[in-house]
Amino acid sequence: MRLLSLTALVMIAFAANSVLNRMAVHGAGWGPAATGFVRLGSGALVLVILALRARGWSGLRVKPAHLVMGVATLALYMYGFSIASGRIDAGIGALTLFGMVQITMFAGAVVQREPISRWRWIGAGLAFAGLVVLLAPGTPTRIDPTGFALMALAGIGWGLYSLAGAKARDPLVVSALNFAVTTPLALLWLVLAQDWGQGASWGWGPALASGAITSGLGYALWYRVLPQIPAAQAAIAQLSVPLLAALGGALLLGEIPAGRFWWACLLVLGGIAISLHKNRAGAR
Repeated sequence: MRLLSLTALVMIAFAANSVLNRMAVHGAGWGPAATGFVRLGSGALVLVILALRARGWSGLRVKPAHLVMGVATLALYMYGFSIASGRIDAGIGALTLFGMVQITMFAGAVVQREPISRWRWIGAGLAFAGLVVLLAPGTPTRIDPTGFALMALAGIGWGLYSLAGAKARDPLVVSALNFAVTTPLALLWLVLAQDWGQGASWGWGPALASGAITSGLGYALWYRVLPQIPAAQAAIAQLSVPLLAALGGALLLGEIPAGRFWWACLLVLGGIAISLHKNRAGAR
């Protein structure tokens, strides 16, 4: 039950990331490079502080190859996510992101020959059915193709980042160093993009919250939970994020979901519950 509660808390943080970035880039009119830099910088600060308290300066070590992989995939995720947040709604963006994460992590599970029980497949099917219900509008919905492509790219980056983090001996240290090393790359992007100073001053709030709280603290908790659950199970749990992001968009951005939203809620959460249920017969 404790593991399930921690996983749920992380999913809420991930959903909040979509809403907060949408608020900063689309609502406050901030540039994506500025938002990404503030998010990475504040997230790096929180993670480094946590890592230092837990391990000390001597514990901040990671293999160069792992650092390169982490920085590359984190940068890919941050670049695509920051730009796409200003082009597509929070709910649709979260669905695209975690849909690609789902595909990437299930592919990783297959490559790693991880056993996937029939209950997890049934749960994943129900959850996907819920997402279909959620996104099947009564009238055609126009989605920015560039935003969709960039968010899909971000999903691939986050999926690979999650798979790499699952193998880390000390995920907190790895996350801290990944964020710290990626921050200068975000600064370079900011300098080249020259989009600093755009938008309303209140954009600092969601940008910092996205970095320090839902990214820094959220990722630290995620990498504490991730090694305890299989890649396929982690991917299925993340199916709840689009639903939570849609709810957040309704409350904070005025994006009111249709009545079918609640049917989607039942399907998605029911599917996740089935996939996380420990059943001996399902492990055969």
